[in-house]
Amino acid sequence: MGAQGGVKRNLKARHLQMIALGGTIGTGLFVGAGSALATGGAAGIFLGYSIVGMIVYAVMVALGEMTALYPVNGAFVHYASRFVDPSLGFALGWNYWYNWAITIPTEIVAAALVLDYWPRAAEINVAVWITIFFIVITAFNFMGVGAYGEAEFWFALIKIVTLLGLILVALIITAGGVPTSDPSEYPIGFRFFLQASFSFLGTEIVALTAGEAENPRRNVPKAIKRVFARIVFFYVVGVFMMSLIVSPNDPGLLNNSGTAASPWVIGIEKAGIKVLPHIVNGVILTAAFSAGNSDLYAASRTLYGLACDGQAPRIFAKCLKNGLPIWSLVATASVGFLAYMNCGTGGERAFNYLVAIASVTGLISWLVILITYLRFFYGARKQGIDRDAFPYKAPLQPWASYAAAFMITVIIIFSDYQVFLADSWDIGSFLSAYITIPWFFLMLIAWKVWKKTTFVRLEAMDFSSGRRALDLMEEEQQRLYRPPQTWWEKVWDWLM
Repeated sequence: MGAQGGVKRNLKARHLQMIALGGTIGTGLFVGAGSALATGGAAGIFLGYSIVGMIVYAVMVALGEMTALYPVNGAFVHYASRFVDPSLGFALGWNYWYNWAITIPTEIVAAALVLDYWPRAAEINVAVWITIFFIVITAFNFMGVGAYGEAEFWFALIKIVTLLGLILVALIITAGGVPTSDPSEYPIGFRFFLQASFSFLGTEIVALTAGEAENPRRNVPKAIKRVFARIVFFYVVGVFMMSLIVSPNDPGLLNNSGTAASPWVIGIEKAGIKVLPHIVNGVILTAAFSAGNSDLYAASRTLYGLACDGQAPRIFAKCLKNGLPIWSLVATASVGFLAYMNCGTGGERAFNYLVAIASVTGLISWLVILITYLRFFYGARKQGIDRDAFPYKAPLQPWASYAAAFMITVIIIFSDYQVFLADSWDIGSFLSAYITIPWFFLMLIAWKVWKKTTFVRLEAMDFSSGRRALDLMEEEQQRLYRPPQTWWEKVWDWLM
């Protein structure tokens, strides 16, 4: 292990583009959207995904401006400490680490449940599949960031091609282009429109890759700029087409167990199409792998960034010669063993509570990113810094950040309002929905009191540290950069 080193910039432009695009496409869209459709109906899910899509865009462009200017380890955790208060960075960092660390076993369990679609696989004890998936997911990360980036590139490509195909298939089914297994029940057209839900957490992971990306000032803005069009197409158009081929009242959606609840699989099966449901189910399996792969990367790099900023034990800042933050990765991967809780009946409920808590922490992270950006924005204005000179300038600011911050606050407050309307008080549901809020403030206050941190004033914000070294690195990378020459290279560069 030797002396402490640092992470290496081994992620190429194509890796960043696919992580920015495919990183958000996971089991939430392929499977979880079914629960949202059953709960809210077609119109609701379309409205929900559209609203959250706009929130995600506001978060990403704000984060993109800071990340392109300072592509450092820890990304938004570092920015919160630098532009607001070190105590906020500490609370955000540990909040974000928990958010993705606890999602690792969630995706491992999701991958195991996907196999229930095939009867023979379902006969094997789930602990066997959990073990296999745990080993495979961690292996990609332990091979280094290059292996992680390459795996995510191909995983994302598979998901994108599949989703494009599913949208096309849904269009054909809606137009009546396939035989149906039961024409009297099968929905064709716009018969099922009503209410909704959403799930986008993970888009911000691309910012964490900036510390290990080649030419981040060129490639990070390029990835960020194209997020909105991709969100609109893959999520909004995707759920719209999905809602056309599956009824919100379908019992398969209400089943909510395993991939039998995948609205895409249900719709294709009802259309009487053979083989394709098995292929889609296989892609959902790779989506779970991809999500677990990204979760482990995001959580381990967050812990590494905390250690680099002195907000976690220094041992977590140690890297191997190839730039792998070994102890951050080992500690984070260990959380994956919680997946085995799902093997017992008693542990399953506790496991579900942990997952619910992790969902709220993701929204809190988005809110803090926006608060940090607003401080960054007004700090630059106070010091007379021209944002037009930045590598990337976020549009519609500061109003987009204010609007998104307001919407996220509303979502957090009403995340589980049903608990207040129920006849009997469910303490477990209440705590899983709201305990994260006081816990976040407890971490913030504890670090502030212990370290006696001070709130960063606008006129005292540091906009210069680290920029010179990054400027020199950018100049060298621009000198070595070869623009696309042939027509197919230009097309690929435009797509990516």
